[in-house]
Amino acid sequence: MAIFKFKQFTIRQDKTTMKVGTDGVLLGAWVKINQDVNSILDIGAGTGIIALQMAQRSNAERIDAIEIAPQAYEQAVENFESSKWSDRLFCYHGSLQTFTVEIEEQYDLIVSNPPFFKRDNQIKDKGRAKARQNTTLSYADLLRCSAKLLSEKGRCAFIIPFLEEQKFLDLALENNLYPQRISHVKGHKTAAIKRSLLQLSFTKSNPIIDELVIEISRHNYTDAYKNLVKDFYLRM
Repeated sequence: MAIFKFKQFTIRQDKTTMKVGTDGVLLGAWVKINQDVNSILDIGAGTGIIALQMAQRSNAERIDAIEIAPQAYEQAVENFESSKWSDRLFCYHGSLQTFTVEIEEQYDLIVSNPPFFKRDNQIKDKGRAKARQNTTLSYADLLRCSAKLLSEKGRCAFIIPFLEEQKFLDLALENNLYPQRISHVKGHKTAAIKRSLLQLSFTKSNPIIDELVIEISRHNYTDAYKNLVKDFYLRM
């Protein structure tokens, strides 16, 4: 599907191998956005879906995104420019590591649906493989750069495989980032936990931990999931 229509914006995805997926939409809908958030950064923009969700959900004056893949960068720019929030959205073409060295600003909120497949996973599509492998952006680099770019009272949020959660939180702790919220995502009630939604900050606290079940049965969604994504999907 070259075009994916949401309630308030449209995603064109003909130029990139990374299509709209549940993970990105989940993160963009789940992350808590305080009223005082004025600047947001989306690391690994892809089509720009999460940044556009941030524009819809917030009054942030500046919403930046970073994308290293040339075709995905072009697609994100196209989607930003065709949205009604084009004056608030900007995409940088390059690596997070370089961006972190060059940029002087800090952000009140950082969001990322990071690459998670290891190098040895077999993915036939080379473009998709490069985007999904965590060789160009490791969790260690992601968290180190996020900590440097995050404002003192800011928050950062990620969606990762559940099996990587403890490793990720250990790396976060090395950067003085502490969990505030954790949601464990399951396809259905009896399924194994598939994803972890994590929101972190520099403040130590007892995190709120809960569970999100997506479906009751195939294409029969739970109320919790429908309430979470209803502002985005046309058929929710």
